[in-house]
Amino acid sequence: MKTIASVVENYIKTKPFLSTALSQGIINLTSLSRQIQPEIELALQKEARSGAIVMALKRISDNMEFLSTHKIVKVLKGIGDITVRSSLVDYSFKISETLLSAQASFLAQVNDNKEAFYTSSRGVSESNIVISSTMKHLVAIYFENEVLLEKSENLSSVTIKLPTENVDIPGIYYFIFQRLSWEGVNIRQVISTSNEFTILVDEDSVNTAFKVIKDLKSL
Repeated sequence: MKTIASVVENYIKTKPFLSTALSQGIINLTSLSRQIQPEIELALQKEARSGAIVMALKRISDNMEFLSTHKIVKVLKGIGDITVRSSLVDYSFKISETLLSAQASFLAQVNDNKEAFYTSSRGVSESNIVISSTMKHLVAIYFENEVLLEKSENLSSVTIKLPTENVDIPGIYYFIFQRLSWEGVNIRQVISTSNEFTILVDEDSVNTAFKVIKDLKSL
């Protein structure tokens, strides 16, 4: 049988922003209970007292999210180097039989330029490469026969080194991206490995993105 506590908990789990706001104590529980009461009653198929919903919300804010956030914050305090690069260009090419060969030829040239930035990711139907703007002429040469789907310029990247235990803690990326979203930072692309990830943002947002991530170390 469904209980008010279980229905409220399931409802909050579908609202990540709300869940974190509850854990930080920045929401009036009585006002929230009145707002979500119709949906809780619909799920229960019966009336639910506002006071009972408030109690369920309080229990969630005191326990469930706190424990999760505590683990995440502990890991984020161990963030390593944060590297910022600017004047980047993002290309998206359609996957083709010749694309890998074009990338290989391009990489041979990039390897000779130790100051250049290069990263790539490959999906099912398209592949992205991100490079320093100084290498645009080489892209024009080696990818001239490929289908360019999209090109974005005036971008910057922020690369974050995470502690190795990040792979065992759910919610690390959500926690970081949530705070970037709160500050109005639009993430154009994410490239990640097990213990490191890079976000690509517009150049006018990179200072904000850097500050948000740097401040995570002092939570």
